[in-house]
Amino acid sequence: MTTSLRSESGAQPPRFEQAKNTRQKARACGLDPNYWYAVEHSNRVKPGQVVEVVFWKRSIALFRGQDGVLRAVENRCAHRQLKLSIGTVEQCNLVCPYHGWVYDGDGRVVDIPHELFGRKFPKFKIPSVPVKERYGLIFIFPGDPERAASRALPRIENLEGPDSWTCIPVDFTWKAHHSMIIDNVSDFTHAYLHRRFRPFTDAKLTRYETVGDRVHVSYDTKVGRGKLSGLFVDHDNIDTNQMDLCYEYPYQWSNTDDQIKHWLFVLPIDEQTTRAFFLFHFRALKVPFLPVRIPKAVMIPFMRIANEMLVKPLLREDGVAVEAEQEGYNLYFDAPLAELNPAVKAFQDLTIRKWEAYLEERDRVALGASGASRSAGSSQPSAREPLDPQPKVTA
Repeated sequence: MTTSLRSESGAQPPRFEQAKNTRQKARACGLDPNYWYAVEHSNRVKPGQVVEVVFWKRSIALFRGQDGVLRAVENRCAHRQLKLSIGTVEQCNLVCPYHGWVYDGDGRVVDIPHELFGRKFPKFKIPSVPVKERYGLIFIFPGDPERAASRALPRIENLEGPDSWTCIPVDFTWKAHHSMIIDNVSDFTHAYLHRRFRPFTDAKLTRYETVGDRVHVSYDTKVGRGKLSGLFVDHDNIDTNQMDLCYEYPYQWSNTDDQIKHWLFVLPIDEQTTRAFFLFHFRALKVPFLPVRIPKAVMIPFMRIANEMLVKPLLREDGVAVEAEQEGYNLYFDAPLAELNPAVKAFQDLTIRKWEAYLEERDRVALGASGASRSAGSSQPSAREPLDPQPKVTA
C-alpha cells in the first residue's frame, strides 16, 4: 500500500516563520528591497508614458516625463488612493485621472485643479522611488531611498564603452517563486529538459563555494552544442568545455571563457510570480561553416533573430519547468527533501540568510521608531488636538 504525500485539502505552503526546512524557507523568502531591481525595458516607457511595475506586492507607477527622465512613485493618489498608473503624464508630472491632482517625481502634490474650500494649499506627498537606466533596462530601488546611492548596481563592463558586446534583453514573467528560477539557471543537472537545444550537456560539478553574499559554481560541461546554435559558436578558439556561474545576491551570472556571458535580474512580484530579465552577450559569433566572425554591424539584427528562434524557445522550456515545480510544491510542500546537487542548498541558504537579516533589521528599526514615539509622547500631556483646517499631511 502506498501512502500519498499530498497535503491535506486546502492546505497552503507555510509562511516563512512557519517553515520547517530549508526548501520551505527558501520558497517563502522575499528579496531584500535595498538592492536595485530591473522592472522594465527602457524602450517600453517612452516620453509621456506611465506603466505599473510591482515589487513584492508593492505597486509602483513608473513614468517618463517629456524631458526623457524616468521617475517612480508609489502607485496611489493621496486623495482617494486610485492607481496613478491609470493617469496621464503632463510635462514632467503625473496626473490622477479622478480629480486631476498633479504629482511631481518626488511624489509631492504640486497642483489641485479644483476648489480648496478656503484652505491653504496642502502639503500632501507619497513616497518616491529611485530609478536608474542601464543596459537597456530600467532599475528601481524599492527599499530605503537613503541607501540607494551607496548600493551599487552591478557594472557589466562588456556592455559599456565603444567596444561593448551586443546584447538584446529578453524577459519572461513566470508563475514561480524567485528561488526556483535561481535554482534552475544555476543547476545544470536539468540538461535533459533542453535535449532539443543542447545549451549545455554532460555537466559535472567541479566547484561550489559561498563567499560572503555570493555562491560560486563551476561545471565541466559542453557548452553550445545545439544543431543550429552550435554552428555560430567558435569552438576552435573558445574553451566551451567549462562554465563558471555565480549567484551574486540577488543577481545571477555566468561566464564561458570570457567569451560567452549572461546576467539574470529577477523581479519578485509576489510569492509565486517572478519576472526574469536575461542579458545574454557574446564577444563574437562566427559565420557557420566559415572561420569568419559575424561583423559587429550585423550583430544587432542577428541577435534579434536569434532571440526569437533560439533563446526564447529555450527559456520557455525553463518557464514550463519552474511553473510546474511551483504547482508541485503547492501540493507536496511537506514531501521529503530529495535534492542531490549541493550547490542548490547553498543558493537557498544564501537567500534565507539575506531575508532573515533584512527582517531582523526591519524589525529593529520599527522597534526603535516605536520606542522613540512612546518616549516623546510620555513627556507631553495627553490631549486631543483640535481639527486643523489647514492640513499638513504626508500621505
